[in-house]
Order: sequence, then C-alpha cells, then structure tokens
Amino acid sequence: MFYWIFDTFSDDFGFFRIFSYVTLRALFAGITSMFLSFFLGKKIIKYLQNLKFRESIRTDGPESHASKSGTPTMGGLMIVSSMLLSILIWGNLFNTTILLLLAISIGFSALGFSDDYMKAILKVKGGMRARTKFLITIILSLTFVILYYYFTGKANPNPQKGIVFEITDLFVPFIKGPILSIGLFAIPFAVLVIIGSSHAVNLTDGLDGLATGTMLFPAISFGIIAYVSGTPIAANYLNIPYLPGAHEYSVFLSALAGSLIGFLWFNSHPAEVFMGDTGSLFLGATLGMVAIVLKKEILLVILGGVFVMEALSVILQVASFKLRGKRIFRMSPIHHHFELMGVPEEKIVIRFWILGIIFALVSLSTLKIQ
Repeated sequence: MFYWIFDTFSDDFGFFRIFSYVTLRALFAGITSMFLSFFLGKKIIKYLQNLKFRESIRTDGPESHASKSGTPTMGGLMIVSSMLLSILIWGNLFNTTILLLLAISIGFSALGFSDDYMKAILKVKGGMRARTKFLITIILSLTFVILYYYFTGKANPNPQKGIVFEITDLFVPFIKGPILSIGLFAIPFAVLVIIGSSHAVNLTDGLDGLATGTMLFPAISFGIIAYVSGTPIAANYLNIPYLPGAHEYSVFLSALAGSLIGFLWFNSHPAEVFMGDTGSLFLGATLGMVAIVLKKEILLVILGGVFVMEALSVILQVASFKLRGKRIFRMSPIHHHFELMGVPEEKIVIRFWILGIIFALVSLSTLKIQ
C-alpha cells in the first residue's frame, strides 16, 4: 500500500519518497506483523477453541506430552494472516516474485489446514492420506518453480553489477561464482528443495516454540542476504550474485520474522496454541522457495541445519530399523530422543535455538568468505 502511495504521489508530494526505501519498509513490516500477531493472537486462539480445533497428541510419544492434548492447533493462521497483512501494507506488490511467493506459500498453508482439519475435526487418523498430501506438495512446488524460472526469475548478464550468471546456475557456499549450470535439471532440483524444506520444518514442530524460534534465524539471515543481493554496490563488493529486485524480499522476510516473534509469544512453553501443519508446511515451503530465488539452495543445508538434523534423524532411524531391525535413537525426530533421555523440554528448545544461531552466523559468513 505505502509503496503504491510512493509510486503514485511521489512526484507531487516529495515526502512520500520515504516509502521507496526498502530498509524503512522492511523494519516497519517486521514491527507491523509482530504487533498484529500480538493483537490477533488471543482472538484467534479463542476462535480455534470455540471451533474445537484441538491437537491430538500421539500416544507413542513422551509421557510429558499427554498434558498438551486439547491445546488449540492451526495457529499457523496467526502467522500467515499477520504476515500477509503486513506485506500488503509495506510490500512492493509490483514485484511479481513477491506475489508468486505469497500465492504458493498460502497454498501450502491451505494444504496444511486441510490436513489439520481432517485430524482435529473429522477425526481421520493420521489426517490426509500421505500419497494425496505428497502429490499436492509436488504440484504446488512445480507450479512455483515453473512460474519462477520462466516468468519472474532474472539472471545477471551485467558484469558491472556483481557476478555474471544464468538463472539455472548453481552456487556453493564459500566458492566464488557459480560452479555449473544444471539447465532443465534445475526444475526437479528446485522441487526437491521445496519438498525437503517443507517436510523438515514439519518434523521439527514437535516441542513448544521449537520450530517457531528456529525458523526465526533463517528468516532474518535470508532477509539480510536478500537486501545485499538486490543492491548492486553491495553485491559487487561482496562478489555475490546481483539479483534485480531481490532487496524487496527483505520486506517479505522481515514480515515473516515479525509474525514468528508474535506467534512465539503464545507458542512458547507452555504453549497456548500450536501452529499445526497450517504453519509448519507454510514455513518450510517458504524457506525453500526463498532459497531458490536467492540462489542459496545449497546454503540452505547450513542455514537450516537444525531442520536438516531433524529430518536426517528420521531417515536414519527408518533405514536402520528396516536394514538391521534396530533403532539408532530412542525416538525420532531427534528432539524426542533427548526428551526420553530426561533432558527438559525447555532446555532442548533453547539449545536447538543456539544451534540455529550458530548455523545462521556461519551462513552469513559466506557472504565474504569465498
């Protein structure tokens, strides 16, 4: 909205040029979404309680989780709504990639909502069929990737503005410039990134505040990377790919970070609301899509290290049990393993947050160390 005001009236009223500054709009986007979460939080929680959208706790999990049964779920609606409203106010809606990110991320949230609804209201054990859910995930991911690569994605053919590259080139952390062009393989690769990211965040959402807090660090880090990647002088100085219009993604990511902080107010231990698949699929898919548009698909493995660790623990557990008939962990994902070892939930969450901060700092160091 404010960017439209600048675009429409800046020639007549010079004051409105202030809304052209990405840094200002990113700052206020974060503040707006955070306070919208605070404002909407109690209302949404009460609404979810009245509709009896309550979490059913798995019986084979840690005994301490039994007390969480009945806690409202689908709290991801709080994250999505506050972020969306903030972006509508502060974002540049002329940027087609922003619109694409919004549309597909909301699609993933709708998929998660359907799954939550089937579990909480229709009492379908396990929710939506895994095959159906996976197929829709592929369709949404493929839609994003095709639209991005063929319509909104931009390469940089200008050597005066950072590294020259093509949109299908692959970048690796700590190495200057693209290592190779993967051509048409970029499409299945990008789909794999989105699907892997969405499921990894979904697996991490098992303790109060764990996925919410851990997601903050990639959101903030990608916000910084987006700003410098979309600024020619900064991109050229840091020898990173210059991505036209990418600085606008920092508004999107700041709004996301603010909504996460607001949601964490209610999701911290003991949680008043859970995000459910409505939130976790949305967050994971958004993280994957942002990694693609910033050309940081490989860096996501480092930046999302906690999510990777959680997903790997499940893969290793299943593989070990099928091949050897033995489990590696007491329970997977790995945060449950530590719970069954007697580590308090709050300590596990805070330690995983610390790991998230470390992974974020390492990731940001790749901007200069190459």
